[in-house]
Amino acid sequence: MTDSRYDHARDTVSHVYHDARDKAAETLAASKDSVQDAAHRAAHEIEANPLLVLAGGLALGVVIGALLPRSAKEKELLGPLGTRLSETARQAFAAAKDAGYQELDSAGLTKSAAKDRGKDLFDGVIRALSSAGTAAVQSARKVDAA
Repeated sequence: MTDSRYDHARDTVSHVYHDARDKAAETLAASKDSVQDAAHRAAHEIEANPLLVLAGGLALGVVIGALLPRSAKEKELLGPLGTRLSETARQAFAAAKDAGYQELDSAGLTKSAAKDRGKDLFDGVIRALSSAGTAAVQSARKVDAA
């Protein structure tokens, strides 16, 4: 290879190397800036909405906990507690349902009362339609007579 070709190839390789190094440096700087901006935005959101972050963390913990398998020791120690909690929740729900039905009954909002009110409403609509039809027929007769 002649010296001029060698010099030209060396210059080309050197130029490509410097361009690649400059692009890599620019990309690294831009990446650092993006990461810093994201960190600042995240810190601002955490400061602005700490309860939202707490709720998100709790939800994430529940999901992770649900996905992890339980050990035999956990089942042994927490099994009775889970049973007690389930039974307590069932009893609380039943008590709330009964209290709700009692309140509805005392307000007169039973199934039969609702059915009667629906029937009364339907009868009222039928009477209104009948009256409207009668009025329309009488009006049409008056127009024909005139």
